Amino acid sequence: MRRVLTALAAFSIAATMMPNAADAQQRQRGQNAQAEAKPQRQFRLQPLARRANAGPCPYVKVLYDAARYVEMTDYQRPSASTVGYTGEIEGVSSDCQYRENDPIRVDMNLLFSLGKGPAAQGDGQTYRYWVAVTERNSAVLDKEYFDLPVNFNGQDRTTAEPSHTIVIPRADATTSGGHFEILIGFEISPEQAEFNRSGSRFRPTAGQTN
Repeated sequence: MRRVLTALAAFSIAATMMPNAADAQQRQRGQNAQAEAKPQRQFRLQPLARRANAGPCPYVKVLYDAARYVEMTDYQRPSASTVGYTGEIEGVSSDCQYRENDPIRVDMNLLFSLGKGPAAQGDGQTYRYWVAVTERNSAVLDKEYFDLPVNFNGQDRTTAEPSHTIVIPRADATTSGGHFEILIGFEISPEQAEFNRSGSRFRPTAGQTN
């Protein structure tokens, strides 16, 4: 039975707000505005509301080897000057819904942290990532790719939060969500995958690996 993945394209860029301190009263208002804006600057991924289901939800996780995107001009001799665009899938929240013979509907929110290093060409980049549905610890049933266009607007860091809805048909009412697994990752080159597996981390803003 064909598995269908549909994307609900939406992402947000975290905003920065600064208070106006012209006088004491304005400073107070500015401090209040800054306090109210703090959750936006932190850009914490909001969990989805939990729903009662006929069984467990599919297990959703980010594949370790593809969790980061690090573009460099020289992977053999990495340095801050060789870093182009970077990205990291920092979090995922999900919930599902199904009853009786209904297919499993999985709603997901993803949180991406994105960067631009000295070797980046231009102020924008389109990242590509994928979402795959598998039988638990077994074969891939379906896999789709999604583009994430980003404009840095002169900054070197930004965030994005795309949302997706995945519909997984079931053979019958006895097939639970626990039978399936949903994997997420960047589309990366073999060199990028090896860099990720090595455990090295590059922060262009810090200009160093660790």
